[in-house]
Amino acid sequence: MRILRITAVASVAAMALASISIAPARASDPLGIWLTGDKKGKVHVVNCGGALCGKLVWLAEPIDPETNKPKTDNKNADANKRSRPLLGISIVLDMKPSGTPDKWEGRVYNSRDGQTYSGSFTMTGPNSAELKGCVATIFCKSESWTRSN
Repeated sequence: MRILRITAVASVAAMALASISIAPARASDPLGIWLTGDKKGKVHVVNCGGALCGKLVWLAEPIDPETNKPKTDNKNADANKRSRPLLGISIVLDMKPSGTPDKWEGRVYNSRDGQTYSGSFTMTGPNSAELKGCVATIFCKSESWTRSN
């Protein structure tokens, strides 16, 4: 009887250790403020109903040298949005968990060309992430973001 108990306890312990070792490791929490790849902007990523959303909250050069006023979303495909300030616009749009650990999929707005693309946000480490935007899932561009204070 004692041998059966020891065997049962050992089996349970082995199964628990096996489940821990095959469980995916989470890189880190994606929420927070991120410095963009070109280091010219910061995006605040928040939870928006179980998805990730992120707004532009800082620009290295917030003033347009041509107008001497805050930069606007002047390349937006929607002419009605071209006069809105760049600060505060949504960049990371409704990124939902993809089923792959540390990866969310949704849409990305690129203020440099005024277009919205399908995209993903992937944690690559505790303080690093990759933001990717794609046209027809074939032509993709990505940039590495770093966590900011």
